[in-house]
Amino acid sequence: MKKTLAASACKNNFEVADVFHLYGEQYRQSNSLSYEQIKVMRHIEICRTAALGGHVEQCDKCGFERISYNSCRDRHCPKCQTMTKERWLNDRKAELLPCGYFHLVFTLPHTLNPIVLCNKKIMLAMLFAAVNETLQAFAKDPQWRLEGQLGFISVLHTWSQTLLDHFHLHCLVPAGAFSPAQNKWNPARESFLFRINSLAKEFRKRYLHKLEKAYQKKKLIFPGETVSISSPEVFWEMTKKLSVIDWIAYAKRPFAGPEQILEYLGRYTHRVAISNNRLTAIDNGKVVFTYRDRKSANQKKTMTLNADEFIRRFLLHVLPKGFMKIRYFGFLSNIKKKEYIPIIRQLIKPMAELLVKIKETVQQIMLRVTGIDITCCPQCQKGKMITIKELPKLAWNTS
Repeated sequence: MKKTLAASACKNNFEVADVFHLYGEQYRQSNSLSYEQIKVMRHIEICRTAALGGHVEQCDKCGFERISYNSCRDRHCPKCQTMTKERWLNDRKAELLPCGYFHLVFTLPHTLNPIVLCNKKIMLAMLFAAVNETLQAFAKDPQWRLEGQLGFISVLHTWSQTLLDHFHLHCLVPAGAFSPAQNKWNPARESFLFRINSLAKEFRKRYLHKLEKAYQKKKLIFPGETVSISSPEVFWEMTKKLSVIDWIAYAKRPFAGPEQILEYLGRYTHRVAISNNRLTAIDNGKVVFTYRDRKSANQKKTMTLNADEFIRRFLLHVLPKGFMKIRYFGFLSNIKKKEYIPIIRQLIKPMAELLVKIKETVQQIMLRVTGIDITCCPQCQKGKMITIKELPKLAWNTS
């Protein structure tokens, strides 16, 4: 089952799974890992291998046979996001509004990174909450001329292009606010939602307030290198400094409509820390990958890391069990959207042509996304591949 470097080279591409196969066991023996990190490594290693079972297919014309192994479906796996993404996008079609969309990004200062890494669940939940409170407060403030409730989707990213910890939230916001009491839609200006500097200051204030409350209630842990921060003197000095520096929030160019927002969602929502197509070499204990240098006009460059350091950086981005990295707020929240979206559509543009949610099989999704008919026999190009035998999982536990 274990792949070799030569096998990867023959197929002219490399995978995160190859790094784990070659260097993962040594890394596990030399480092203390969480249960979630061990599980993610294991899932990626056995994804689409005999360990997960599968099925045998046979061509109904020429008799050609092939084995297809099952995917691990782990949300951190670079090979398992296409189907999840496409199904998620299909579900979102029923929620798109006939208006422009804004794209806002909120970033935590890197000073907080060590605390976040030790307290991911609470620190990242506070990030979602602080951003939601900030945006809703601005939407209700008369000076911004919306005076209603925003609806938006937030997507958590935890990485930089070089796989370092970089905690930030992407927010996709329909250009307007809804007032349920007045049954009114208040459109935003085409190119401007809120003043971004004001948003950043409010976000900073609300996040630090939540951080201080969590500290006072002893909800945070400070193991290892963060022990010194646990002392009141150091912690309060840190928050004092954070309260006067500029926090990063910015607005990207607004989207013109639903088609653009779907295209964007497809690129961003189901990303993992690094995709397999960015790996260019794995050899002699080194991993080489490409990245975009934001400080050099987004130029494409390559970086070489020791395998241990590559694995360490990859595992920084394993999320806690059950933690939702995509969340919905305001009139797009799960408890409100079924009621409010039809009303808002009527208020914005009653005759707008809506994107329709469709039912697709795995084969249909693959044909649409890749242009490849996976049911067509690769040997004779005429027959259809039919499942003739199921292959069970191997005995060991893969959960």
